[in-house]
Amino acid sequence: MRFVGGNSREAMRQVRAALGDEALILANRQTEHGVEILAMAESAATQGEANVGESAPRSVEPSRPPAAAPATPASPDPAQAFEAMSARLLEEMRDMRALLSRERDPSDSTRTLGEQLIGTMLETGFSQALADEVVAALPEELALAGAVDERALAWLARQLVKRLGGLDDEAAFMDRTGIVALIGPTGVGKTTTTAKLAARYVMRHGTRPVALVTTDSFRIGAHEQLRIYSRLLDVPMYALNADQPVSELLGRMKGKSWIIIDTVGMSQRDHRVIEQVSHLHGGDSPVRLVLLLNAASQPETLEEVVVRYRQAAQAAGGELTDCIITKQDEAGRLAPVLDIVMRHGLRLLFVSHGQRVPEDMALAEPEALIADALADRTPSARSPARQMPEAAVRSSGNLLGQGRRLASVLQALRQRLPGFKRFEEVWNLLGMPASVQQQRLDRLLADYPQGDQALGMLWSERRRVPGESWSMPDVALSPEGTWLALPLLQHRQVAGQQARLAEMLEQYGVGVHLLNGLPDSDAGDWLQKGGLSWCSQVRGSQRVEFGGERCTLASLSGIGDAVGDVRCRFRGAAARLGLATLPVGVVFKGARRDQQSLDAQAWFGEVRDEESGKVLAKRYWIVPLRLKREPQPLLLTLLQGDVLPQLARSAWQRLDPAELGELRADLRLLMASGLATVAAHLDLAEDVAAMDLRAELLGLGGGRRRRRDVALLESLVQLFMVRDAIRHLGLGERETG
Repeated sequence: MRFVGGNSREAMRQVRAALGDEALILANRQTEHGVEILAMAESAATQGEANVGESAPRSVEPSRPPAAAPATPASPDPAQAFEAMSARLLEEMRDMRALLSRERDPSDSTRTLGEQLIGTMLETGFSQALADEVVAALPEELALAGAVDERALAWLARQLVKRLGGLDDEAAFMDRTGIVALIGPTGVGKTTTTAKLAARYVMRHGTRPVALVTTDSFRIGAHEQLRIYSRLLDVPMYALNADQPVSELLGRMKGKSWIIIDTVGMSQRDHRVIEQVSHLHGGDSPVRLVLLLNAASQPETLEEVVVRYRQAAQAAGGELTDCIITKQDEAGRLAPVLDIVMRHGLRLLFVSHGQRVPEDMALAEPEALIADALADRTPSARSPARQMPEAAVRSSGNLLGQGRRLASVLQALRQRLPGFKRFEEVWNLLGMPASVQQQRLDRLLADYPQGDQALGMLWSERRRVPGESWSMPDVALSPEGTWLALPLLQHRQVAGQQARLAEMLEQYGVGVHLLNGLPDSDAGDWLQKGGLSWCSQVRGSQRVEFGGERCTLASLSGIGDAVGDVRCRFRGAAARLGLATLPVGVVFKGARRDQQSLDAQAWFGEVRDEESGKVLAKRYWIVPLRLKREPQPLLLTLLQGDVLPQLARSAWQRLDPAELGELRADLRLLMASGLATVAAHLDLAEDVAAMDLRAELLGLGGGRRRRRDVALLESLVQLFMVRDAIRHLGLGERETG
């Protein structure tokens, strides 16, 4: 609508009278009649019902002249230009509103997968801090999909489950004798939970070794409530004043191996919380503290409870690492309390969901709890956790989040890679005097690899890596075909190829040998007589016998029997390996001239980029004829081992003694080659767990590079640097029982 007034004030008064205070001013101009304003109601802009091209005369009051009548332009051109400009402004405003609406729409397909997953977490009640931390490790393989599908949701659930620590072994917890004290605010359900926990002890150990203790002398009837439970369970109950050390009561409880204390409920803001925890730790017997968290409480309240009670435990010289969730049945959502548990790194023991003793308490099962939390989703609603003050969330977010991720990655590597723990022990020698490094290293490597860790060996070339003064160490293979994390230094092995092979067989049962180049005559005869599996990667110039003539393998590659292709990775990128094979005769290095050739199988490989189809490399292998077409895994292992010297060289240069301190050359080489082996393994692995681990590791390393294996190597270096810094500060990982 257009409004004309003698001045701006008069025109605006007409706008407010006709359209209200929320009217939108689209344009204004001076005319020969005064000031002309084009305006519209906000509701009309939202619904797209404004009619810019028309204007209707309006009179707000009967006595008022029709000031809102259409203006008579001095000439048609200015009026038309004004209307055209106004229409253009209106259209732009509508476009802007539509854009803003799309940005607010959680189902908008223009958002990245990471943004959609963050939205999913917020809608279920998780905090922004945890959502950011989780999605920071989104694997590239999933991010390319762009939409939340079953794979993305399964990944999200795995990440949350991994962060929710529980009891790996309930029996170990329940069989550990000592004193357990349940602490927490008033009304959280400590007395009922004390009875439920005592019932579990009684069912496992009987009534004789169990005792209940209450320190709650403030609440009316508190003693009586616990006494009723003690009679039902047939276990004794003792009362202890809140200011009495536990040791004063232990003399009266001879023969009691499992003592459970129901403490006084105190607000987290009560200064006596520290005193209460101090009295619990004031005795000679250690007390395990378990914090109770009310699932129905507001997230900011839960945050404050955890922070204050942990501070109290620390001030008393103890620590608080365990918790129990109570009143799950009263909670509208489960995600907020789980969010608190995860961000603070607490171990969740049990979940209580009712008043019945002992039925309404169950062992915490992270998978089931996360599934329940993610199923309770309220689209487009602000979760309670999102409303928590930003400072409160961030106080436990960045640093603890990074610490959790570091510990999680290290633990995953230990479980995944045989030899990784020994590799960590090698890193622990960093910073020690050179003489101590030598002594400790000798002890560490004396029995490595241990037991049945090794099934095969990837024997590196016996020559220096280009540009360096060292040779790539050898790498052992596990029975599953995985490279052991800690390689074996060449100079620590016996001289002679056959002697080395025999030693590995005698000491560790290694019967599969992957070689660079054909074995020499002694080693080849030994391999053949023993019926052992071997595979040699050779050059295209290697001569073999075929059709009664001696030919190079490269000249025979076109007549090999094609056997299809397989997916692989080559130099950090996805590729396909086309294979062909041909029976040939070979003579081992150093064999006598009259020695007959060995019946063997030649394999030809052509590596192509998976996307462009460009040929990246050609490879040639020789295997004994008896393996027929079974050696394809051996060929792949040799092919993918090509990258190890290059990665080891990069790591060697990164481990500068000028920055790290005193560092023996052999120790430095073990560290560098171990980093290369782990990085290559993670790059090559295709299972879901490896995908998750890669994403976590790359997130710690601070970004991605063009070559994934190089990026993983850099991230591993950062991982160990941070780990060492934490260890030197005395803040290493804590083992919990």
